[in-house]
Amino acid sequence: MNTSAIVKRSFLLSSLIVLTSVLSPVSTHAEDGQVQGAMIIPVPTPEVASGAVEDSLKACLARIPEKASVGQRLLAERTCEGEDGIRQSMNDAPQF
Repeated sequence: MNTSAIVKRSFLLSSLIVLTSVLSPVSTHAEDGQVQGAMIIPVPTPEVASGAVEDSLKACLARIPEKASVGQRLLAERTCEGEDGIRQSMNDAPQF
């Protein structure tokens, strides 16, 4: 390959890179040193039903929506059963 072809390809490639960076919609600097349009998004906290910690198994199962799919219902039932087991073991633990 001759030198002029390498020079032409290098020039074409560098021109393409410069053009792409100039036309990029992302600005790499802010005006007046301040970032504008920044948004702080709070971390979502899980919403727990009032009194859910003290719920009985029956009350927990009653909160499962009727429209839940079979898989969602099974998962919710297992979760309620697990929480009830933890509640029972904590109630059975000796108090100091």
